[in-house]
Amino acid sequence: MPLTPTLSERLARARADLRMGAPIVLSKAGESALVIASETLTPARLSDLRELSVPLLLAITTRRAETLKARAYDSQVARIVVPSDADTKWIYAVADPENDLRAPMKGPLKTLREGGSCIAKSAIGLAKAARLLPSAVLLPIENGLAFAHENDLTHVPLEDAEAEIDAMSPLTLVASARVPLEVSEAGRLHVFRPLDGGEEHYAVEIGRPDRGKPVLSRLHSACFTGDLIGSLKCDCGPQLRAALAAMGENGAGVLLYLNQEGRGIGLANKMRAYSLQDQGFDTVQANHRLGFEDDERDFRIGAEILKRMGFQSVNLLTNNPAKVEMMQANGIQVVERVPLRVGENAHNHAYLATKAAKSGHLL
Repeated sequence: MPLTPTLSERLARARADLRMGAPIVLSKAGESALVIASETLTPARLSDLRELSVPLLLAITTRRAETLKARAYDSQVARIVVPSDADTKWIYAVADPENDLRAPMKGPLKTLREGGSCIAKSAIGLAKAARLLPSAVLLPIENGLAFAHENDLTHVPLEDAEAEIDAMSPLTLVASARVPLEVSEAGRLHVFRPLDGGEEHYAVEIGRPDRGKPVLSRLHSACFTGDLIGSLKCDCGPQLRAALAAMGENGAGVLLYLNQEGRGIGLANKMRAYSLQDQGFDTVQANHRLGFEDDERDFRIGAEILKRMGFQSVNLLTNNPAKVEMMQANGIQVVERVPLRVGENAHNHAYLATKAAKSGHLL
């Protein structure tokens, strides 16, 4: 039927359902599972799941499994058997490291070695895309399509969807307008919207950059705390303002403001990481304990926006060599890396030192 949701629309529904605590159904190669995000699981939903069947499985990333000393028989995911008497507090405690130091003993944790892990991996991928903790409760079921239809649930066939979960959604330029700025009255703002219903991204164009020459550019990940409320825990706000000032002085430039808060984990998870930093972990350790990689951002988005705007080469304002490599890998030539060393203070000194030591930033 022409009104049937596309695969991209079905995935958008799945992400929204997980955020609200509603179950979804994932299927592949004759196997199916009912999936609920650990973070939004309620006691009532858990009770409903147990009425259907036991045991339940709890999917976590290998990063989180390392912290919990749980065996992961896969490079990306561990599938923990949920004890029959475990409640939502137990599930939250395994998924969320907030109370790891207060209650470090959560095991012994029994993890599955046999069987395929593709459904668990996709469940975690969808939880990440929904900006939730990277963990999900799974209940294997028979005939997932029929079950989803009978219970009015979103069904995602992974044979078609696995690649799309990891793919970058096509971007549409939805609006552009002149916006006079403090650094330059010749400012324009372009709004790009992904077709998968994800967050919009913005390009701030200063002056009239020559499309045939390298443009002074910065890929700036959204930082609510640093950019808007003046947090001293990072250098994001000073970098944003310094980059715009440099473009104003240069007479031309493009700043991409990408909605990938907290290196791609979202504001709520970034606050969880901050809480772990207050317990003595550095920024990389905090991300790992949460179950994330060092950096979860998708640099393909920035490269695609630059191409859509007609740019093929940049002078990139960054201290991060990985950004240079990612731009080059995605078809944007980086002619020069322009240092952007601003914003260090007593509150973020350790954070910046970790970025230099563990993430290779040139500070």
